[in-house]
Amino acid sequence: MFKPIRLVPDDTKYRFMRLSRPAVYGSVAACILSVVLFAILGLNYGIDFKGGTLIEIRTEQKADIGSLRDKVGALDLGDFEIQEFGEDTDVLIKVEAQSGGEEAQQNAVRKIKDALGEDVTYRREEVVGPKVSGELKQESAIAVLMAVLAVMVYIWFRFEWQFAIGAVASLSHDVILTIGLFSVLGIEFNLSIIAAILTIVGYSLNDTVVVYDRVRENLRKYKKMSLSDLIDMSLNQMLPRTILTSVSTLLALGSLYIFGGEVIRGFTFAMIWGVFIGTYSSIFVAAPVLIYMGARIDQSSGPKVEEDAVEPAAS
Repeated sequence: MFKPIRLVPDDTKYRFMRLSRPAVYGSVAACILSVVLFAILGLNYGIDFKGGTLIEIRTEQKADIGSLRDKVGALDLGDFEIQEFGEDTDVLIKVEAQSGGEEAQQNAVRKIKDALGEDVTYRREEVVGPKVSGELKQESAIAVLMAVLAVMVYIWFRFEWQFAIGAVASLSHDVILTIGLFSVLGIEFNLSIIAAILTIVGYSLNDTVVVYDRVRENLRKYKKMSLSDLIDMSLNQMLPRTILTSVSTLLALGSLYIFGGEVIRGFTFAMIWGVFIGTYSSIFVAAPVLIYMGARIDQSSGPKVEEDAVEPAAS
């Protein structure tokens, strides 16, 4: 018989909250740095957000990227990018937005087709104008903000207001650091990254709610235990589940990142980062906020168990 895999021993007693103060200070500093870098460097917006033309082609033989770059570059269409994705015959051509509106964009597509000739198959053509790209920026920002606000309302009704503030602090931390990372690395920021950010919010929320649920349960049982020790105990109880979920998710995302091709690489990278930062924030952001806010459950409800009925976490 095979024994179940245990990534974390059942009797773990780590003192997470002993590191809460430096962790919170470090997280606040990282968020401030991310905002500053975003203000200075900005983001490497894709065609979705800055407008332009995207053409996906397939060549009969292995694509000659150098030759394709020479042909498109000779058209004098401004900044452009040519990259392989998937098979070595699949190529993605991106050209910046042309001055002159929709007609100029369509004219750019015709020029590219004339330059590449009949030897390639055109699989996809997308033209995004400046007005549409501006609307997409605004709507994407609203989508992320509304998701965070909806989380706050949900947690407030399910738990207490202190828990809601902790959850919003954790999710805001994850979103800000993700944007800061993309700003520093210069990875293309497009609609798929917005989808990844919303997915990160969901993943981080799920982990935070699981931890909060155990904290609330223990608050009703161990009324005399210090809040710091109680949170440590709750985190240790949920640590095996958290680690197993993170590892299994990373295995799937790692395969997608390596074998999924260039088109979804940005999305997958954001998700891998989100698993790490979401797990971290559930422990070192969401949990410490409960201490700072003095979270407690109504002392009149639930069974009463003395603090010394459970062994305190070892250092």
